[in-house]
Amino acid sequence: MTGVSPVVVPPIVVLDEIDSTNAEARRRAEAGEVGPVWLVGLRQTAGRGRRGRAWETGERNLAATLLLRTDKPPAEAAQVSFVAALAVADMLACYVPASLVSLKWPNDPLLGGLKVSGILIESGASPQGGLWLAVGVGVNLARKPIDSERPATAIATHRDVPPPGAAEAAQALAEAFERWFRIWTSLGFPAIADAWTARAHGLGEPCVARLGTETVEGIAEGLDGDGALRLRLDDGRIRRITAGDVFFGGA
Repeated sequence: MTGVSPVVVPPIVVLDEIDSTNAEARRRAEAGEVGPVWLVGLRQTAGRGRRGRAWETGERNLAATLLLRTDKPPAEAAQVSFVAALAVADMLACYVPASLVSLKWPNDPLLGGLKVSGILIESGASPQGGLWLAVGVGVNLARKPIDSERPATAIATHRDVPPPGAAEAAQALAEAFERWFRIWTSLGFPAIADAWTARAHGLGEPCVARLGTETVEGIAEGLDGDGALRLRLDDGRIRRITAGDVFFGGA
């Protein structure tokens, strides 16, 4: 009998309350735990997003972090953010029409063009060698944040029936992540980049990239081989965006 082998996901540990699932992953990693293991917080009191921003999880939303160890160099290990974004996209498509799901660079899953999820990748030197990775994922299942700096939404807004609970959503996320992780490790980043591009939000459209003290405007053309966003400037030159915030219209 032939076919794809079944997806076996790492253990999923559900915690009633935690400050931050990423912080818990860091504590476990620094204590010598290598995973892989998913940590899910039913109530997260000090969630964090990129650049140190607060991330409001809220009740009945998903806060999850995958802890794992890798021997990949840091620049290559960072590609796991695109793996996570694809996994979130697949998880969302389990509960809403796939046509509503898109991905905004670098790793913002959108639902109906609005932010529905945040991804935060953290890493450090593992006591066992290589790097530990904390792949943090927050998803608005039941409601969007009360105080959101950008337009946001939740899965519940796009369904006529109740949204999934955190445990169910975490299982779907873990299965999707394992599938894309296998593709990344066997076929490399080009396969991930192609899949990400197929779901990309804003390609071919005017884009504003805010890079700390600099603002760059151009047309978003796609990903470079390392995951950088390619912007074509007014004078025809290509500017590689490797870090920053990008905006397309209102998103």
